[in-house]
Amino acid sequence: MKFTKQDIKQIEDKGLDFKSVENQLLHLTRSNSNVNLYAPATIGDGIIKFSEEESQYFATFFDAHKKDKSIIKFVPASGAASRMFKSLYTFLDNYEISKETINSYVNRTKSVDLFLFFVTVEKLPFHDEVFEALKKNFPEFNLLPLDKRRLLFVEFLLSKKYFDFGEYPKGLLPFHNYKTHISTAFEEHLVEASQYAAIGGKATLHFTISNQHQNQFLEHYKSIKEIVESKTNTSFDISYSFQDSKTDTIAITLDNKPFKLNGKLLFRPSGHGALLHNLNAIDADLIFIKNIDNVMMQHSMDQMVYYKTILGGYLLKIQSKAFDYAHHLDQSDISDEKINEIANFLSDKMNVHISSEFEKYANHYKIEYLKSRIHRPIRVCGMVKNEGEPGGGPFWIKHENGELSLQIVEMNQINTKSESQNKIIKSATHFNPVDIVCGVRNYKGEKYDLNQFVDAKTHFVAIKNKYGKKLKTLERPGLWNGGMALWNTVFVEVPLSTFNPVKKVHDLLKAPHQLEV
Repeated sequence: MKFTKQDIKQIEDKGLDFKSVENQLLHLTRSNSNVNLYAPATIGDGIIKFSEEESQYFATFFDAHKKDKSIIKFVPASGAASRMFKSLYTFLDNYEISKETINSYVNRTKSVDLFLFFVTVEKLPFHDEVFEALKKNFPEFNLLPLDKRRLLFVEFLLSKKYFDFGEYPKGLLPFHNYKTHISTAFEEHLVEASQYAAIGGKATLHFTISNQHQNQFLEHYKSIKEIVESKTNTSFDISYSFQDSKTDTIAITLDNKPFKLNGKLLFRPSGHGALLHNLNAIDADLIFIKNIDNVMMQHSMDQMVYYKTILGGYLLKIQSKAFDYAHHLDQSDISDEKINEIANFLSDKMNVHISSEFEKYANHYKIEYLKSRIHRPIRVCGMVKNEGEPGGGPFWIKHENGELSLQIVEMNQINTKSESQNKIIKSATHFNPVDIVCGVRNYKGEKYDLNQFVDAKTHFVAIKNKYGKKLKTLERPGLWNGGMALWNTVFVEVPLSTFNPVKKVHDLLKAPHQLEV
């Protein structure tokens, strides 16, 4: 693949070195490297289910020890709300009011999402604001035929001239309709953080956002700051970062040539795996990770907050033990008994596959082997029972050297044409809600370089579309998939009620997003 002098200058101006781009091209022209599923992680085999007594113990442990830790909540929030309104965009592109009614369009296209939108629109948190704007612009609005009113409502909702909600950052979209005000997902994350991540009345949060949305986030926080601080008796330290353009990857055509627009190479964001750069810059003892759209109304938060403290408490407990063992491994007089104790801890509590040859090693090899496995960041991940939600899940993976490891796996990492792999997928019992607490320091208090714990082979090539032209683009190992593949991993079952994402607009009508009547 040849590059012009102009191409090379563009690569250099972007801050990329030519070797990294060549490496991207190598991956783009090869087949995806699929993971090899060995078995689903299930209760008792990779997933822990705590008793009520155990849950209470770890929640109490967290509350007692968090004051000695620095805690930050990390929220990926760069996505726009366009996917929420996908059925409405399709409707605007294809519906002609002069040729058919909306009911006939819904029946012809079998658009359940559109049907749900129109029959429930008055309950949506942004309805009244859009409705008032319509009446202001069309004084005779209420006299118009029903289909015309519905069409205008969708146009106002999505038009760049009016509300443009599809291009809003999802975190700033109206989410919850309280009696006194309408809140956003951003606001709910602040309230939530105040209940489990605050130390001494102060909660620290970090949002990864798109740089074009920064002013919107800053202005929104300014508008709610006094109200949220007063309501929660908490002050907030909020920081933002953008997906580093240096993590963008080059796009190529389907016949493996540079994809160009107006004579320039096209570089694209490389998926949420690029946020590892942002996560690695966070300096804290504990980092809670949760997606921007997974929130609930404040009167329903108690159980969700309780399970956050359970996950945090369990991480602190096993991390304390891991730190103690790591310290022992650095001592010159460690006993055989202690070596075996540490190996059992890694196997039983950290899901680390200990080599079958371990017992044959000389002691100094055993020590180095255990050091290489205990000196890693730790993550405790909540897992919910699988109810058919799209996305990844917890699995045991078998590596080329025969070792097993516990991983969060997305469907695009799996060879779904394989009968044996599909059988494992179908037997999975749990789903990944992205409910993670991370410990990223070693026992000396030194922060790990998270880039050292990525499985680079888990990148994948995706087919995308740009102005009607298909292209191939490279996505980096996902943040909680390949991006954390070499971490020590623990899965804990949490209730499905703690997982309330808003993927489609009518998800806002589910109970966790509605006021109790």
